[in-house]
Amino acid sequence: MNPITTERFAGFDGSELALHRVGQGRPVVLLHGLFSDAQTNWIRFGHAQRLAEAGFEAIMPDLRAHGQSAAPHDPAAYPEDVLVKDAQALIRHLDLQDYDLGGFSLGARTAVRCVLQGLSPRRLALAGMGLEGLAGWSRRSAFFLDAIDRFDTVKHGDPAFMAVAFMKTQKVDRVAARLLLQSVDDTEPGDLAGVTIPTLVVCGDRDRDNGSPEALAAALPDARFEQIPGTHMSSVTEPALGEAIARFLA
Repeated sequence: MNPITTERFAGFDGSELALHRVGQGRPVVLLHGLFSDAQTNWIRFGHAQRLAEAGFEAIMPDLRAHGQSAAPHDPAAYPEDVLVKDAQALIRHLDLQDYDLGGFSLGARTAVRCVLQGLSPRRLALAGMGLEGLAGWSRRSAFFLDAIDRFDTVKHGDPAFMAVAFMKTQKVDRVAARLLLQSVDDTEPGDLAGVTIPTLVVCGDRDRDNGSPEALAAALPDARFEQIPGTHMSSVTEPALGEAIARFLA
């Protein structure tokens, strides 16, 4: 078992963000999903260890307002595309020149925008994401903002129940989460022509929360689609997720 280390780095504005690392090989930066953290998406179910065993170093930040990272309440700490700015700060901090990039759900959205804004990974892995999810953030964020607004009154059977339950499990800072939700920008289908690097689109067979992964793979210039078991929530528990990413990056 490869040891996991945790350190800190400064986000784009100096906010202290947590960074988890495992393995000693080729760097692969992994961005987790909304209300999650590196532990939940990449470490707990063995994906990071699988990548380490395959010869990679998994580099896994806790995104701003998530996990062990700072969750400032100042709106100035959440400019447009703040997560892209933090990812750029991470790449500079580690002086990464030759690396791969992956993300799950919100992390996948962020990874695409990172590439469009100048980051140049060798390969890109997008998990839990479909074509419609990249451009439909206003609808998606409205669902989560409503869940935050009704946090204390949502009951079992409400469409927002699972989102609220997950926020409670993750101890999400709702003030910071609201600000973060409003900072995420859309990527239109036409913009994807600019993502020319080899890309894996990997998604659960019962996950269409972010639209069609097949359509996303078709819209990218150099992409392939791989299906694994699971829903949007359960696919991160499947060993097949880490195995698919490791195979692709290798």
